Amino acid sequence: MKWFDGGVNLLDKRFDAETVIHRAQEAGVTRLCLITTHPDEWESAAALYDRYPDTLCYTVGCHPHNAKVMTEVNFTDLEYHLSFPGVVAVGECGLDFNRDFSPRDVQEAVFRQQLALAVKHQKPVYLHERDAFSLQIACIDSVVHKWVGGISHCFTGDMEGMKAYLARGLYIGVTGWLCDPKRGDALREAVKVLPLDRLILETDAPYLFPKNRKPKSKNNEPAFLPSIGTYLGELLQLGPQQIAQNSYANACRLFSLTE
Repeated sequence: MKWFDGGVNLLDKRFDAETVIHRAQEAGVTRLCLITTHPDEWESAAALYDRYPDTLCYTVGCHPHNAKVMTEVNFTDLEYHLSFPGVVAVGECGLDFNRDFSPRDVQEAVFRQQLALAVKHQKPVYLHERDAFSLQIACIDSVVHKWVGGISHCFTGDMEGMKAYLARGLYIGVTGWLCDPKRGDALREAVKVLPLDRLILETDAPYLFPKNRKPKSKNNEPAFLPSIGTYLGELLQLGPQQIAQNSYANACRLFSLTE
């Protein structure tokens, strides 16, 4: 079985990227999408992609937590990076009103500007949302007739929210949140009606270690992605190979990669 991790924070300081990639490959996770969240990460992502072009692809964008750092120079640089080999999406971008690390009006402005770049360059968007669903949908609806879609990264919402994203052509990113007995109830119900051709598995590592996996680990890794896929398969009464094949094909389709 081949697995595709649709989202990993590979530049996180807790990781040695080479070691993490090697362990992922040993576990059958042959492709990884590296998420960037800050302008300072874009060059590092490009350099790492150059070392592992057959394994990695990556996003370029600004997470809503970091929206306050974005300048016009950064936006010019972001647009420049969109033409780099290996860049498959704009993001991680969106709105996060849970912690408000950046002012809400700044988050919205930065998000809308990234959406505009995604439309201009016909790149998928790599979406983050927390406690800001209504405004996020409004921002999406302002461009949905012109964009090429994207992914609701690390979706943790309910069935209604998932259906709203699906109606707008998005893929749904499913992480180890699914395996959390305390927090994953709504997601476990939602995925029961998720079309398999809209599913993309991701770890969001080093976060969201899948709690069905033994032994426990301090950090999540792409190598643990099969645990999420196996859990989802059991929930849907499907074999892990069917889950792996669909998720892999969907990620390649979204990111315009050959299988």
